[in-house]
Amino acid sequence: MRSGLAAVAAIAIGAPCLAQPPAAPAPEPNPFFAEWTTPFGMPPFEKIRPEHYLPAFEAGIAERRKEVEAIATNPAAPTFANTVEALENGGLALAKVGDVFSTLTGAETNDELQGINRKVAPLLSALRDDIRLNDALFARVKAVWEKRETSSLTPEQKKLVDDTYKDFVRGGANLAPEQKKRFREINQELSLLGIRFGDDLLKETNAYRLVVEKKSDLAGLPPGVVAAAADAAKAAKLEGKWVFTLQAPSIWPFLTFAEKRDLRKEILTAYTTRCDKGGETDNKAVLTKIAALRVEKAKLLGFPTWADFVLDDNMAKTPARVYDLLDRVWKPALEVAKADAKELQAAMTADKVAGRLEPWDWRYYAEKVRKARYDLDDQELRPYFPLDRVREGAFSVANRLYGITFTERTDVPKYHPEVRTFEVKDADGTFLALYTADNHPRPGKRGGAWCGRLREQWVKDGRDVRPIVTNVTNFTRPAGDAPALLSLEEVETLFHEFGHALHRILSRVTYRSMSGVPRDFVELPSQIMENWALEPEVLKGYARHWKTNEPIPAALVTKIGTSKKYGQGFATVEYTAASYLDMNWHTLKEAKVEDATAFETASLAKIGLIPEIVSRYRSPYFQHIFGPGGGYSAGYYSYLWSEVLDADAFEAFREKGIFDKTTATSFRKNVLEKGGTEEAMSLYRAFRGREPSVEPLLVRRGLAPERPAATK
Repeated sequence: MRSGLAAVAAIAIGAPCLAQPPAAPAPEPNPFFAEWTTPFGMPPFEKIRPEHYLPAFEAGIAERRKEVEAIATNPAAPTFANTVEALENGGLALAKVGDVFSTLTGAETNDELQGINRKVAPLLSALRDDIRLNDALFARVKAVWEKRETSSLTPEQKKLVDDTYKDFVRGGANLAPEQKKRFREINQELSLLGIRFGDDLLKETNAYRLVVEKKSDLAGLPPGVVAAAADAAKAAKLEGKWVFTLQAPSIWPFLTFAEKRDLRKEILTAYTTRCDKGGETDNKAVLTKIAALRVEKAKLLGFPTWADFVLDDNMAKTPARVYDLLDRVWKPALEVAKADAKELQAAMTADKVAGRLEPWDWRYYAEKVRKARYDLDDQELRPYFPLDRVREGAFSVANRLYGITFTERTDVPKYHPEVRTFEVKDADGTFLALYTADNHPRPGKRGGAWCGRLREQWVKDGRDVRPIVTNVTNFTRPAGDAPALLSLEEVETLFHEFGHALHRILSRVTYRSMSGVPRDFVELPSQIMENWALEPEVLKGYARHWKTNEPIPAALVTKIGTSKKYGQGFATVEYTAASYLDMNWHTLKEAKVEDATAFETASLAKIGLIPEIVSRYRSPYFQHIFGPGGGYSAGYYSYLWSEVLDADAFEAFREKGIFDKTTATSFRKNVLEKGGTEEAMSLYRAFRGREPSVEPLLVRRGLAPERPAATK
């Protein structure tokens, strides 16, 4: 049936006395097909619409295919320049849309973008396979690789050749035709399953809310937490009530301070059963399928398990080395946690609460014990940690270490009004990067905290292309008349993600792929930054009361220092349990897991996880390993591995002073600027002069005694 307007237009044909309908407006030009003239080349977010993504992806994929075909069919003999370098420097149109899209699907997604993601993922998977499984192209890459030692290549170029060849082999280039066919099918399926896992988790996380109607049920909660819950209720059109969610700034303060035990149980149960309750968003079948496909893919490539495949490209190299590290940390951590559990049980009994200590009781009583033992109240600290001041504290540390400066820019496009943008300059005034911070939870933002990019650093036609770096977090929102006031944990998270940002900001590589580093090395720059966050010298500089601007009292600084090791048993156990779970899923030699719950239960029972503690991630919401891309699969241990590196590396700063310029310059030149241009352990040895020791980590976490100070 035609619309009324269409019918009128049809009648009017041949009747010049009647007015013609106005022409349909021309479609908006696709911003991805134009040169961006915005400040610093920031994407023009105000012009980008959802309908622009798919055509841009399709055009970028088509362009990449033409580039690859030209390289593969080049009649000239293969060289570094016409093969490896040509392959490395292509795909710019695809990167242009891909960087924007991946940023938005993490930080500001919606149903429309998720739908586009499901369409695009198989296209990108097919492209990757078409490149790596191109026999003619691989033959050229292999020819360059075989002559790498006799060619006049720089060390970075040799590393690029090695990495490219290895990427092809790991991408199935040596497989037989039938194996390649199955390899493609596996990759297609994995790309879609990862997206489904992440979408299901976001839906379930956003779907839950604890609505408190009685003021008496808020007993124990600090005023700031109550105010934030009231604001959340108002936003949900539930004025006069209080809303708590499964977002970190809401659930963790509730579990720490709420006196109502039944409500603590309710919200933690909701959190730990996400995607595990049947129905459309249950992820158990999804994750078992992912695990099974990974086993099959690893075997096709000649590896006994997925972990063997992943770790072959990391510092750890083998599952045995990962398990050895986990075991060394697990045993003392579990003993500390068991002792803490007894203490918390006693505190609970003293409160005249019957029954045994449960997971929803741990944070509540741990906070009580901490307060009693160290006279330290997290809520007493928050007023000294307004978000903007903490960020300035991180900027100040970077300035003192590396001479770099941060200046806010308000003339740069942003994808959300809350995003803050800063221009970063080196000590000599040269431009280094744009840095953006997106700090608070929203329905369209996935949980957690991460560092990403809108543009990678590399050298194009002799010009140093500087990066656009993003930090995305889910920190406590402002409440009432107060600004956003961070918890101690959030302060450390800000410094952590800022460390990742510095790694990108200070990058000095020639080729885009060289900016990447092994998964178990990538956390070194982030975790070492956490050390400065709570150093007394640093705290006194940025920690000021949001109302009075008074610096944090020396007594509080001392209390922070003395209480650092409290709770490390719990923190280490819940993290390490998740690391074991990850490794156990990915050391399967046969894809026969039918019951994900039973597998997980057996996995955690084997290591002796006590019932009072829940693994940091349960399988159905373990996005690090089963979500889109699965970047931390067989790699969640890397936070601990990197902490071994960071604890040992920070000792180098302590030995000469935490702002020693010589040490800072060495870390910048040998680690932060180098990316993946050399083997990770070689970079670490160049900085430290030796391989790392695990002892500083154990001492830091209170899992080993302090070593006696050296005598003169």
